[in-house]
Amino acid sequence: MEIFYRNALFVALLASLVALGTAFTSQYIFDLWPCVLCLYQRWPYSGVIVISLLGMVMRHQIDSRVFLVLCALGFAATAAIGAFHVGVEQGWWQGTAECVGDTSKALSVQDLKAQIMSAPIVRCDDIAWSLFGISMAGYNVIAAAILSIFCFLTAAKATR
Repeated sequence: MEIFYRNALFVALLASLVALGTAFTSQYIFDLWPCVLCLYQRWPYSGVIVISLLGMVMRHQIDSRVFLVLCALGFAATAAIGAFHVGVEQGWWQGTAECVGDTSKALSVQDLKAQIMSAPIVRCDDIAWSLFGISMAGYNVIAAAILSIFCFLTAAKATR
């Protein structure tokens, strides 16, 4: 039964690495710069990476089901953020007022202006890429929801 736990945590780890790898590849190789909601969707994947690694290392000290449930919650969080993002893209509701640029490093008005002018401006309601009418945020919702269900079901199955 222990192999089943370890494999589920490995699936969560691998899926999170692939999701973040895809996000960074689209950003740095294909110049699809993220909006603030895209950036928010990345954080839960980072959390799942840490949780799944801890779960694999500490499987003898702490029940692996705890880590599976935490991974499921991480996937559910990014799915929820993604669903909100899809709603913004579709015009169902308004997005956040934040922008991508970090102006905290500007020392003068000229520095601030240069930083703002050089930062890519990405609106959350602009769909940068889609396939079959589904945006990247939409694919994130689908993948993360499936992964969340997988982790919850694995944890539940392990209790029997």
